[in-house]
Amino acid sequence: MIIDQQADFRSLLMHHVTTHWPDAIISAYDPTSAGHLPDEFGGAGNDIILLGSRHGEDRDGVEVLERFKARAKFPPVIYFGTRDDESAAKALRPDAHFMRDRIRHDSLIVSLSEALLSNQHLTSTKSLFVGDVRSGIHPLIKGYRFIRKLGSTEHSGVYLAERESTHMQIVLKVLRQMPSHGDGIDAFDRFLQEYETIAEMDHPNIVKIYDLGVSDDHAHIAMEYLDGGDLRVKIDNGVAQSDAVNYLRQIASALSAVHEKNVLHRDLKPGNIMLRKDDSIALIDFGLAKQAKLESSIAKKGEISGTPYYMSPEQGHGSPVDVRSDIYSLGAIFFELLTKRKPYGGDTAMAIIYKHAQAAIPLLPPHLSHHQALINLMMAKLPEDRLQSVTEIEEWL
Repeated sequence: MIIDQQADFRSLLMHHVTTHWPDAIISAYDPTSAGHLPDEFGGAGNDIILLGSRHGEDRDGVEVLERFKARAKFPPVIYFGTRDDESAAKALRPDAHFMRDRIRHDSLIVSLSEALLSNQHLTSTKSLFVGDVRSGIHPLIKGYRFIRKLGSTEHSGVYLAERESTHMQIVLKVLRQMPSHGDGIDAFDRFLQEYETIAEMDHPNIVKIYDLGVSDDHAHIAMEYLDGGDLRVKIDNGVAQSDAVNYLRQIASALSAVHEKNVLHRDLKPGNIMLRKDDSIALIDFGLAKQAKLESSIAKKGEISGTPYYMSPEQGHGSPVDVRSDIYSLGAIFFELLTKRKPYGGDTAMAIIYKHAQAAIPLLPPHLSHHQALINLMMAKLPEDRLQSVTEIEEWL
């Protein structure tokens, strides 16, 4: 359903939709000639609502959007607004947001497809419309069959898919949109950097990369599907001491290969460490990785990136970092593997960052005390007091 008072704009949206889904059934609604939709309107019979900002002099688009979002089980809403109402509209969290005078076809189709995939109450009986979305991982990425969504971030979606040519299950990481300015450029740079960082590494404990695709409006990375879950799940279920040591060895081996390429990971955490069915480790998510030799020129002064629970004191305070920062993060993970608890807790991120810099190194329980010396050397407050290379971890073990 397309709702806006401007006939030309309704026709424009209709053209975008039917170009990609020729058999879509579209109802166009003019709130000035047909009257405003009643408050009890629940979107019934529609899979998605395309809501424009023009509704006559007595009502604006943000007000209508607010009414729609307040109703339970309302279909996904894509909002088309102006600079004047951008902040107010985004605060209401529509399923996607566009400037009505700057609509790019590919970006719109991607947003429509993702909104339809996320909607668990599809009412359409037209299989050519809904089925076309559900049968493909992404309307602009050919050659892959969608299985399910695995997760998402502000800039990208992560999907489990099957490569049609080989029937091999892979993970697709898709940059949602190729923005033309501001944070979007940083997001795209990090996306390409992640591919370039991992693609040149051939190590059993680093995720394998198969393909990179880039178009005017999106980019995607095809990578190995790691079906054993992440280390967070293992920790929550409890890890035997021997397994904790084994995992540490594998992560350290992967980090050694990373550091040999003059790369820092900078976001080591259990959620970025995956397992295969054979219990082998694979390091993932190099989105924050930096070339160590370029660190000082790339990083903004005072920039903080990473996860507070595992962040080195220098990283938490925006100071320059090197391989010893990754060693600190790995020490925090090893402590949690052994004890099932994080080294430091706090009510805020800054409280945790402060403890990393000022609180005493956490103590292991007595039955694990033989690992305390290694924890001390990995989690020393000053980089010069830590192990200077991950290769030293194996020697201590």
